[in-house]
Amino acid sequence: MVIRKLNRGEEPPMDLLLLADPSPRLVHEYLQRGECFVAESNNRIIGVYVLLPTRPETVELVNIAVTKSHQGRGIGKQLVMHAIQTAKSKGFKTIEVGTGNSSVGQLALYQKCGFRITGIDIDFFTRHYSDEIFENGIQCKDMIRLSQDLF
Repeated sequence: MVIRKLNRGEEPPMDLLLLADPSPRLVHEYLQRGECFVAESNNRIIGVYVLLPTRPETVELVNIAVTKSHQGRGIGKQLVMHAIQTAKSKGFKTIEVGTGNSSVGQLALYQKCGFRITGIDIDFFTRHYSDEIFENGIQCKDMIRLSQDLF
């Protein structure tokens, strides 16, 4: 597997990006303001993430997704670790990530990769998404914010 920056003019893998965030409007905003990276295996895109500068010296990891057929193989962890290394190499001091209160697997993954919970944005998903989101039998209402210092 190879992880690389999406080339200029190359179509982003919207099907994957929308797995991580069901709002096409927000995904397009992230893509315009951030850098998209893809994981490829056998010339097929199997994973994606976007690094989005948010404040001086801070970047947010957004839209992390792996194709359903490749989930459970450690690719998500490789994407997160690649994002951390990329952020460091670009001189960022802090990397942040947010996920839903119902995203149990993602919460575990981010903490295994060195992130710490820093806050909760109450009702984030009910305020920003018109359709209800359910994962693991839990309604996704709150955004759990995590961060990691990169120095």
